[in-house]
Order: sequence, then structure tokens, then C-alpha cells
Amino acid sequence: MNEFISIISQPSVCSYLQFLILLPIAAGLLLLLIPDRFLTAKGIFAVIISLVTGYFTVSLFSSSVQMAVLDGIIGKSCILLFGSNLFQELDRYFTFTIDNLSKLIVLFISIFAVLILLYSLVYIKTGRVKHYYTWFLITIGCSYGAVLSDNLLLFLTFWGILGITLYKLIPGRDEESSATAKKTLILIGASDSIMILGIGLLWRLTGSLSIDSINLPTTNILSITAFLALLVGSFAKAGAFPFHSWVPDYAKDAPASSSALLPASLDKLLGIYFLARMTTDIFILGDWMRLLLLTIGVITIITAVMMALVQHNYKRLLGFHAVSQVGYMILGFGLGSMIGIAAGLFHMINQALYKSGLLLSAGCVEYRTGEENIDELGGLSKAMPITFVAALIFAMSISGVPPLNGFASKWMIYQGIIDFGSGAGIANKLWVIWLGLAVLGSALTLASFIKLIGGIFLSRRRPSLENVREVPFLMWLPLVILALFCIGFGVFATNVIVPKLFMPVTGEFQFIGFWNSSVVSLLVLISLVLGIILYLALNLKKFRREDSFIGGETIQDQASFATPEFYKTIVEFKFFSWIYKKAEEKWFDIYDLSKKFVLWLSHLFSEAHSGVLPDYIIWACAGLIIMLLIMI
Repeated sequence: MNEFISIISQPSVCSYLQFLILLPIAAGLLLLLIPDRFLTAKGIFAVIISLVTGYFTVSLFSSSVQMAVLDGIIGKSCILLFGSNLFQELDRYFTFTIDNLSKLIVLFISIFAVLILLYSLVYIKTGRVKHYYTWFLITIGCSYGAVLSDNLLLFLTFWGILGITLYKLIPGRDEESSATAKKTLILIGASDSIMILGIGLLWRLTGSLSIDSINLPTTNILSITAFLALLVGSFAKAGAFPFHSWVPDYAKDAPASSSALLPASLDKLLGIYFLARMTTDIFILGDWMRLLLLTIGVITIITAVMMALVQHNYKRLLGFHAVSQVGYMILGFGLGSMIGIAAGLFHMINQALYKSGLLLSAGCVEYRTGEENIDELGGLSKAMPITFVAALIFAMSISGVPPLNGFASKWMIYQGIIDFGSGAGIANKLWVIWLGLAVLGSALTLASFIKLIGGIFLSRRRPSLENVREVPFLMWLPLVILALFCIGFGVFATNVIVPKLFMPVTGEFQFIGFWNSSVVSLLVLISLVLGIILYLALNLKKFRREDSFIGGETIQDQASFATPEFYKTIVEFKFFSWIYKKAEEKWFDIYDLSKKFVLWLSHLFSEAHSGVLPDYIIWACAGLIIMLLIMI
């Protein structure tokens, strides 16, 4: 890729990196010194920092730089700050890559940071999360660092710090949330440890730690092991099966703003960004590795959406959908074609848009009602009209309803799968399975969001919710902006968004078949206008409403069905009931299974300590024999 390197002035790029990475981290550490009783002032300061760094991301994105590997940034900064170069020997590790992919990701990191910080000014109250804005800003700075890092050790450093901030952004207010925080930290930390093994194998095989210079085929056991080790880190961060179980728990127990920042947006951007690097730069995938990715993709889609269907806690429901949508991105990258990769990246951005919007909408409902159970809600559409309309747009987007952005990226994935079917590999021959399960997942997503929207905003309003009103301006403004993104990215997908944002990353390609997002949008608009005209012309709004008659008693005002009850049939279906029962017992939770195994192993070793001297002699001799065998 060196032939594509563009020459740019060192000072300007140095400024970009210093502001993007060092400024948020330094500002976050500074906020540690300010007590949380000045929470609003800390929030305003964090917004200002995010706007400044956002300006530099826009400048970086609009620059003509196509590829630049920078080195010596830290050393030169230290000369400027301390008068002597204390890190001369470390300069070779501080290398950064700026290309179209990294510029795209940092741009959207800054967008989400600004919007969620505005929302947090009202939503986050004193004592909810200790030093919330400190960890928020450090998260932003380290996210920029991870995306821009070319050296894998530097990348791993920023990546690991993000696991700590993920842990700190969930409050340990009770035993359940504390357990969720611990589970998140352990799962992410364990996956990072496995990534170290993968990076070590890459160094052993190539002698390089530069992402830009490694291009390794998965043709032997060592390269496959390295790929799988790094894949674990990517999947754990993004929340893909089987490393997904922390996401719905986190979404349920963390503040909505924390969930919107990390599991919904930044963790998806970072996890899928690294998957993109792995599948397009670091490794050359063989047929079996593509089969693995496609299989995990469809399993992630179906299993997570089936779990979402039966949830009563709306935040947990959204957490499972955050997992399900990752499957579509994995499908795109598993295809390996330009349209597949572009679709995976497009869906990554789309998912971050509507999923963060949904979680912020959930935060609005929680903020006004204090309820998290769908059964306890209903009829909020009139009381919270802006939140309702925004949530409806997000729900239709994630369900793949045209002409919104979710439909555009899913349609590209479908096109990529059909094109993939013309290949000769074993994964290619199974294209009908990949396509069928992807479409089924989208249909089930729509079904679960009918429950969400119907249960919260429609149906009958409970007497306890009569005084509920719309949230403050700073809370609904980010929802409106994200909803407009969802509409714009869908309407202008084929003519503007994909050619301008994603083709520069993947290369130019032709859409398969006849599909133009603007034409689809026009047809949908025409159908809506005709429907409204017919409704008004036929005077359909005039209808008679009567109460139910049951034994001469009037009960319509009291009768009501909780929307989730209509989905009980799925749980009671014979085969599904067994699956759901095992899921409740955490048979599919890799964290719980690992914990049980470790406790069993610990118990086994504790029993071996019998206090009998001959037994200890046997253990010591066995250990010496194992050490000698390893040394030989």
C-alpha cells in the first residue's frame, strides 16, 4: 500500500493527532480534580472539548491525505513539553495510520460524542456514575488512538484502556449492576489477553507489528491461530456470538447514555473496524475462514433476535438487538467482495446511528417514568410525541423498512450474498442459507419492535403515567439529529452516501440489479401521500366507537393486555421452550460457563491439597517432569 502514500506537512498531522488523542485524555484527567457537585460545569466543559476535537476530525476527514504512516510524534511532543526527548527509543512504536477507513471512523466517533454529551447534560445526575465525564472523555481519546494506531502494541494499549472505561461507566449501585460491571471487565479483559497471543504470533510469522505491512494468508495452523485469537478480541468488543452476553446485561444496568456510547456505537465502530482491518489488510482469508465468519454471522443474527422477542425489559431487548445487528456486519466482511465490505461498513455506521438513538429514546422513557418494564408502560405517544416519532424512525430503520438507512445497508448485504453465490467455494454454495437467515432475522426484528413501540408508546395509558410529559430540549435534540441521519442515509444511499463515504474505502463497484435509494424513497412518499388523500377523500376518520359488552358490565376502561403477552406463544412452543429454558440457565453464556469451569478446577486443586506429605512430593515431581519436557 506504500505506493498510495500522500506527502503532507508533519506539523499539521502532528496537531491532528495531539488534539484528537491527547486533548480528550488530558481534559478527562483534569476533570478528576473537580468534585461531582459541579457536574453541570464538568458536562459543559466536556461538550466544548468534544466540539474542538470534532472540528479536527472534520478537518482530517476533508483533507486530501489518503495514507500516511507517521512516526516520531511522541518523541517530538516530549521535546516540546519537557526539553529533552525521553522516549527516543519508543518512537518506533508510536506509529499512526491515516487512511479513508480510519478517517471515516473518527468522524463518526466525534459525532456520537457530541450528541451523547449534550444528552448527558440533563440525563446524568450527581452520584449516578462517579466521574462520568472523566471516563467519557478518556473513552473518546482512546477510541481515536485505537483507530489511528498502526503499531499493534500501541493499538492494544488504547484498546485495553477502553475496557477499563467501559467498566467505569456503569455504576455499581447494587449487586446486580456490580456483577454486570465485573462480567464486562472480565470478558473484555480475557479477550484482550487472547489478542496478545495473536499479536505475538503475527510478530513470530512476519517480524512486523505494523498493520499496514502485514498481509498474511491463513494457510497454516499458526496463521489461523493468530487470526482466531484476534477475532476473539474483535467479537468480544463488538458483541458477537459467543462473546455477546455482556451486551444485554450492560444495556439493562448501565445508564442509557453509557450504553448508547459504548455497546451501541463506539464498541461496534471499534470492534468492526478491527474486523475490517483483519479481513482486508492483516490476513488473506481462505474458504474455511470465510465459512466460519458467515456461520457466526447468521448464528449471531438469529439467536440474539430470538432472545429479544421474549424480553420484557426494553433496555435488555435493545441490548440483544445490538448483538443481532453485528451478525449482518460479519456477513458483509465474510463475503470478502467490495460490495460486501462496503455493506458491512455501511451497516456498522447505520447500526450505531439507530441503536444509539433507540437507547437514548429508552433513556428518555426511563427519565420520565422510572419504569424499565414494557408491561408497566403504554400510551406515551401523546405525552412524548418527539421521543415517539424518533423511536419509531429508529425502529423502522433497524427493521429494514424502506427508505430508511437500515434497509439500504441490509439490501446491499443481500445483493452481496447473491453475488457471492456465483463462486465455487463451499461457503459460496451455501449462499441461499446465508440469504434466507439474514432476511428471517430482519423479519423477526420487525416483530420485536412492534412489541417495543406498541408496548411503550401505543395501547392504553396507565393512570400512573397521566402526568408524563416530553423530555427537555437537550435530550430530544440528539434524537432528532440521529433520526434525520437515518432518513438521509437511506434516501441518498446509492447516489451520495455509499459513493462518497464507503467507495473511497473499498474501491468503486456496481450495485447488483435495479435499485436506487432515491427512486425507492420517492415511491414510498407517493404511496404515503395517496394513502392520506384516500383517507381524507373517503372521510374514513368518521367512525363509531362503542364499549365492549360483557354480561351487561362496562369494562373497556379497565381491560388491557400487556403487549409482550402476545409473544408468549413463542416461549411456549415445544422446541423453543427448551432453548429458552437453557438460555435462562446460562447454557449459552460463555462467561458463566467459564466461571463454573474455573470454580470446578479450583475445587479440584483444593481437594488435592490433602495435607499428606507423600501427595505433595508427587505433585512436586510431576511439576519437575513437566518442566523438563517443556525445556527439552
